[in-house]
Amino acid sequence: MNLLRALATVSSMTLLSRILGFVRDFVIARTFGAGMATDAFFVAFRLPNLLRRMFAEGAFSQAFVPILAEYKNRQGPEETHKLVSRVATALALAVTAVTAIGIVAAPLIIWVSAPGFADEPDKFALTVELTRITFPYILFMALVALAGGVLNSWSRFAIPAFTPVLLNLSFIGMALFAAPWFDPPVLVLAWAVFIGGILQLALQLRPLARIGLLPRFDLNLSDPGVRRIARLMLPAMLGVSVSQVSLIINTIFASFLESGSVSWLYYADRLMEFPAGLLGAALGTILLPSLSKLHADEQPEAFSSLLDWGLRLTLMLTLPAALALALLAVPLLSTLFQHGAFTATDVQQTRLALVAYSVGLSGLILVKILAPGFYARQDIRTPVKIALITLGATQLMNLAFIVPLKHAGLALSIGLASLLNAALLYRGLRRRGVYRPQPRWGIFTLRLLVALAVLGVVLWFGMGDETWWYAQHATTRALRLSAVVLGGIAAYFLTLFALGIRLRDFRRRAA
Repeated sequence: MNLLRALATVSSMTLLSRILGFVRDFVIARTFGAGMATDAFFVAFRLPNLLRRMFAEGAFSQAFVPILAEYKNRQGPEETHKLVSRVATALALAVTAVTAIGIVAAPLIIWVSAPGFADEPDKFALTVELTRITFPYILFMALVALAGGVLNSWSRFAIPAFTPVLLNLSFIGMALFAAPWFDPPVLVLAWAVFIGGILQLALQLRPLARIGLLPRFDLNLSDPGVRRIARLMLPAMLGVSVSQVSLIINTIFASFLESGSVSWLYYADRLMEFPAGLLGAALGTILLPSLSKLHADEQPEAFSSLLDWGLRLTLMLTLPAALALALLAVPLLSTLFQHGAFTATDVQQTRLALVAYSVGLSGLILVKILAPGFYARQDIRTPVKIALITLGATQLMNLAFIVPLKHAGLALSIGLASLLNAALLYRGLRRRGVYRPQPRWGIFTLRLLVALAVLGVVLWFGMGDETWWYAQHATTRALRLSAVVLGGIAAYFLTLFALGIRLRDFRRRAA
């Protein structure tokens, strides 16, 4: 399969999910605003979401896919099916135990993860109740990640990429039609998470059966493949999920700030997740299986060349996204969220966090490209060391920035730490000789800078006075924002085309 076509497939599914994610956030913002109820839900959902990424999309996938690729290439279909079944059984039992502990220990978890809520008994009790409803989500998503890892390794990218759409549909449907049946209404959001997890898992079962890899119960913890995955997974949980751990710690800090701070950070993070998922997660998804196969086949030159392709494509697409988020923060936030209970003050406060987050967008996405360069080679130690350094640096920056910049300081620490993480991963790959840059990087960089300058001018003059956006009708804002964004996209890519960059330069076959 052509990797550019695979990227387009995954990105288009991710785009659909992100669009529905904004619809979901629009519905939540309009229905619940930014206050005690939403703060409680976002805190309750953040920990299961973190564990989902650590158990599922993060450490588990990075540990599982390279071993699966090795079995696929060297062991044959029967042994591969045994591995999938045994890993699925062990994973399901382990995450079930974690889920049960989380439900029982919910008050302690909230006391640790959002200690500022302890001074408000009603808010604390609501957060505990929401946490208990959402916690089983990690069980469903751990199994979804296993299924997705298998399907991606067989170049079935579309279904795993489409799966998150179901969670957003669950949110939208429950918030619009079921909220009046719950007391308090915000409980509907927690049940939407639960139902969305079940739907996502159900979608994966038929595609797995069609390729003959639907797991069956097979408990064998002494299986060499299971033990190897476990050894890779445990340390990788920190290495892959450092940004999410930082977000949890930021929630602790934000819980002591004025009411609404957690929600402002959440909405800014949601906008950041749009390009991060559309580009970073999509590229990481298609790169890891190919990198793992190239390593298993002992092709270091092709391995390095594939990383180079990923880095160039990432910079070409993420740098303009970061610039656009910073310049168009007010137009984006006012158009998407300034409705109902979400006020102009909420837009202004969220804007501060979004601009700070945008500083590190490129770093956040580059990490998703560079980290697979280590995990495909089953090198866990280096990313873990880098993760620890990054996590420590994040907290030092939190302490430095929170007093003068409030919640925006917490966002800035995440952004700068992402750049540090990416830089250290890049240096590690270069020092080991795993990655060797291909020729003409200097010319490529110069072309990008010229195109970014043109983009900045178009966006700046197209946006106009920021105060205009606060007073306009939603339709007027949406039409003008669409025109500005489309004009910026056209200006950027036409400039790249005029400077000699062509789409065919990025066509590449999967390994």
